[in-house]
Amino acid sequence: MRAVVFRAYGPPGVLDLTSLPIPEPGPGEVRIRVRACAVNHLDLDLRAGKARMPITLPHVLGREAAGTVDAIGPGVSGVAPGERVLAAPIVPCGRCNACQAGDDNLCPHAQMPGIQMPGGYAEYLVFPARGLLRLPAALSFEAAAATPISFGTAWRMLVTIAAVRPGETVLVTGAGGGLGSAAVQVAALRGAQIIAAAGSDQKLDYARACGAFAGINYRETDLAVEVLRLTGGRGVDVAVEHIGGDILRATLACMATKGRLITGGGHGGEVVPLDVIPFFRKELSLLGSRSQRREELETVLRLVGEGALVPHIDRVLPLEAAAEAHALLEARSVIGKVVLIP
Repeated sequence: MRAVVFRAYGPPGVLDLTSLPIPEPGPGEVRIRVRACAVNHLDLDLRAGKARMPITLPHVLGREAAGTVDAIGPGVSGVAPGERVLAAPIVPCGRCNACQAGDDNLCPHAQMPGIQMPGGYAEYLVFPARGLLRLPAALSFEAAAATPISFGTAWRMLVTIAAVRPGETVLVTGAGGGLGSAAVQVAALRGAQIIAAAGSDQKLDYARACGAFAGINYRETDLAVEVLRLTGGRGVDVAVEHIGGDILRATLACMATKGRLITGGGHGGEVVPLDVIPFFRKELSLLGSRSQRREELETVLRLVGEGALVPHIDRVLPLEAAAEAHALLEARSVIGKVVLIP
């Protein structure tokens, strides 16, 4: 089979299209003929050796893969060849304390495609059958691949953790990316008033089309000053922040009293010095969000299938253009998602 591998950490050029044996599913596994795989910023960090996650080289990336069941291993029931499926980005063990408490997204023994196991940058993927999600009939493979991490994480951040309410003001940073654009749509679906922040006017135009009432280009404008102007000095009730670094620090200055700042990423800077004074003077909450629970994935897949949420696919590229896809994401020239077709 054709697959993209990397044998050493480095720039996009280390990604190499090669031929690998077609894998055979073992007990409890299925083989998926991959029809689409989305590219994530985490893929870039893994390739560059910056992710602080254990992977074994050579490695096949790909966290979000959709396709059809091609073969079934021993002991698998309830799924048949030809079924349209999504490989969940996280497959919990189902036995640990976190799983038993319903926190399957925090399972310390979870298996994740593209990290502990080969991912979807390949024509075939062997995957645990218990981690499959069936696709709604109306959902294309490309849209399915562009859904789970962006919309599942956005749903978790805004609905499960922040419990955003109609009429609340929500700030979304990185609003032109996959997660940011998904967060704008989820917040709009919940009836929030949304301020989008991004690094280009083109991305802000798309965020407005998704439901934001205002946009801030934080490469040209002071984020906190503009947020406070737009809110009459009050600040925002909820902030979805997944960049880190200076953007996280600026977002802190945008918060209203009792505001909830939800963080779900740190590609722009993982170690951030913070002033603790606003946290107790304004009773702010800084909350972390990791991955998605299965029920959250099922919810967003249904909503995307119904058309209530719409993944924006910036472009679809062939598998051999994986290095180009990584370069595009690194240049921040993508709105929404890039999807590879093996």
